[in-house]
Amino acid sequence: MFNSLMTSRRFAPLFWCQFCSALNDNFLKNALVMLILFGIGGAGGVAGQLGPALVTLAGIVFIAPFFIFSALGGELADRYDKGRMAARIKLAEIPIAALAAAGFFLHSVPLLFVTLGLFGVVAALFGPVKYGILPEKLETAELPAGNALVEGATFLAILAGTIAGGIAVAQARRPDLVVGVILVLAIISWMFASAIPVAGPAAPGLRLTPNPWTSTLALLRELKGDPRLRGGMHIVSWFWLVGSVALSLLPAMVKTHIGGTEGVVTFGLATFVVGIAVGSGLAARTRHGKPNLALVPLGAVLMGLFAIALGALAVTMPEPAALRGPWAVLGSAGGLGVMASLCGLAVAGGLYIVPAFATVQAWSPRDRRARVIAAVNVMNAAYMVAGGAVVAALQAAGVGVGALFSALGVLSLGAALYVMRTWRAEMPHRSQAATGAPARREMSEP
Repeated sequence: MFNSLMTSRRFAPLFWCQFCSALNDNFLKNALVMLILFGIGGAGGVAGQLGPALVTLAGIVFIAPFFIFSALGGELADRYDKGRMAARIKLAEIPIAALAAAGFFLHSVPLLFVTLGLFGVVAALFGPVKYGILPEKLETAELPAGNALVEGATFLAILAGTIAGGIAVAQARRPDLVVGVILVLAIISWMFASAIPVAGPAAPGLRLTPNPWTSTLALLRELKGDPRLRGGMHIVSWFWLVGSVALSLLPAMVKTHIGGTEGVVTFGLATFVVGIAVGSGLAARTRHGKPNLALVPLGAVLMGLFAIALGALAVTMPEPAALRGPWAVLGSAGGLGVMASLCGLAVAGGLYIVPAFATVQAWSPRDRRARVIAAVNVMNAAYMVAGGAVVAALQAAGVGVGALFSALGVLSLGAALYVMRTWRAEMPHRSQAATGAPARREMSEP
């Protein structure tokens, strides 16, 4: 099914549009970070002592628009044809990329922060379009595979963009290379968006809410009337909290507990991305004509166990004598255990998120599906920001990486219980799962 989707016009243009877009977002963000800290070609940072604070601020500036503009993106995607909206949104990204080019040529951090915020606005508006369009173009049985490909490509783009952005700024003597990559990716993303087939609007009579904040609150209140979707919103958001917290703890884990260099951090990030892709692929292949809900609590349990394993390793490993590279780390029992547990956590996350998100898509009514996805995006952002704030506060209070990973693991086990309680009526009975017989209650079709 993966091959058929990747060669189909129903899916391929959206896939490559999303890949190039996520690649550009992360390339720009990390290029800005490297400019702040080190300058173009290692010529010296441009922010001085404010560098670390500005690096933290960069992540907030990019994610903040998801709170404000996701609901508007959902309304636009339901009111108008999603393919045409994707093309218009990506067309608007081209002048923003040109503004980023000016920022890099001028070495202007304020201008680049404005650009990063605008890229966040584009991403917030595009989110409901890209995920709302999948159930329109794909059959219910194809949704897990489609989501697996999109999720895997997104994490791969995050990895590639992060690494490439850092390398481009560190190696380039002039900003031409950085500017060229940003502009080319924006244009390619628009070209793929323009190739998405037109299917007509889902809710042509929908009135747009002029106040984005009001529409966001109304959107979240609306989901209270559907317990399955309300629960699904929290279930999906838990994956993003676990992923963001685990990746935020990774650098400290590598340096403090296994004595790894920056290259080991990059290797750990690559391991996590590959694990997500593997888990997503496995989840897509275990479908039975619909998303396999049994994988969601299983994935939560496995995430919990692997997070607890990381916590135990952090507590029990001896303090490293010196920093080591990737091969030296993998040659040690502790380093290999950390990377294996990190990979296991990521695979479990892929098993968890693909059927969970495909289920939310399938249950969402067609005339407001994009707005449901927008509400999920808002909640994802809220979970990630709240999780990051709590972890930062606990670290400032002296709580170690081992305790934080262990707490994340225990909470993930609790998330498995929440999934079972919230979606109990939709779960296949044990006898039916064992025999392969269909569940008594079928999943609602989109």
